[in-house]
Parts: sequence; structure tokens; C-alpha cells
Amino acid sequence: MSKLLFDPELLPIDSIAGEPAVAPQRLTIEGLRGQFSNPPLWQPEVSDEQLMRKATGAPTPASVLLPIIARDGGLTLLLTQRTAHLNDHAGQVSLPGGRMDEIDTSAIETALRETEEEVGLHRRHIEVLGTLPDYITGTGFRVTPVVSLVQPPFELRADPFEVAEIFEVPLAFLMNGMNHQRRAVDLPDGAGRRTFYAMPYERFFIWGATAGMLRNLFHFLRA
Repeated sequence: MSKLLFDPELLPIDSIAGEPAVAPQRLTIEGLRGQFSNPPLWQPEVSDEQLMRKATGAPTPASVLLPIIARDGGLTLLLTQRTAHLNDHAGQVSLPGGRMDEIDTSAIETALRETEEEVGLHRRHIEVLGTLPDYITGTGFRVTPVVSLVQPPFELRADPFEVAEIFEVPLAFLMNGMNHQRRAVDLPDGAGRRTFYAMPYERFFIWGATAGMLRNLFHFLRA
């Protein structure tokens, strides 16, 4: 489903997830480091994307970086808006990343390389905290989310082919279940009903795989 057959922003809100927000002390540099250095027992969500994906061979390995920026006013998450002409996920909000190359020695290396290529964020500014469970997308990718801290100052340079805009969202907003919407669409040709999460923020519509991976970060930080 590289070409969307529906506009997710026009779909009605079915429900709000509504869980309490992550405690403020966990949304600090020390809190994040502590949670990843001593991971709790927790259970990731199984997305509709994973359940509905047809078994057409092994998924393609890929990685994304969750760059958490240490701003003076609080932690933020860096995201991108993809350009409108791309074949996959055109115009959607994404985390920097992409498919694994033969030169990559690990999922973390893929995330760091792709982030530098897409947004110009050099790895010397990035402290990798750890990874979340792989996320299987409906488009056939097995995505490893790599969570990191980023210390300003740093320079960004968007790849004009892939990235239309770079922006940041307060981590506290994303880590609050009251901001997690559930929406659903009936797919054509009897393909079933797909439910997905959305986290609209200002003029940006965060949904799909990006929102699904953020839900798993939310569960991990609350555990």
C-alpha cells in the first residue's frame, strides 16, 4: 500500500486511547537514560499493519531514529515531513531513517547513516539509548526504532529530494494517551478494516507506523 487509497485526516475519530501521561520525571535526560539502562517488563502493541500484512516473503530490514532533543524548555522529538513526489509515504510525517544497506553493520548504524543523509544531523551529536521492538509495516518493512538523545547546538540540512520540512514536537505531548486518537478505514476489495493511531499536532498529522512506534515508546516509558 505505497499509494494511499484514503485520506487519514478526513476519517472520523473512533476513540481516544486516554491512558495517563508518562510521569514528568521520566521525560528528562536522566529519566530516559535510567529507563533504557534498566529496561522494565512491558508489552508492545500489535498493530493492524502487522496483522493484515500478507505473507509475501521476509520483510525488508529498515531502521528509524527517534531523535529526542534536549531543549532548555523540555525534551522534543525531531520529525520530518516527506516530499510529495516520493513513491512510498509521500507527504507523510516520518522519523528519519530508511532501509538497511549492505554497508551497514547494525540497525543502529542504518538509523545513524540515514539520519545524517536525510536531515544532516551528524552522529557526534547523538547518544543512542537503545532500541524498541521491531515494527512490521503494511508496505513490507521490518523497522527497528532507535531511541536517542541529541544535544544542541547542531546543524541540520534537509535532503530536498526526500524531506520537505523538519520540525519538533514536545515529547510530553506525544507521551500522553489523551493525544492518541484511534481512527479506522474500511479497505477496498474485502481487505478488511484497518485501525490506526493518529497524534495531530498543530498543522502536522502524525499517524500510521510513526504513531505506532511512538505508542510503543509510550508504553515502554510508562512501564
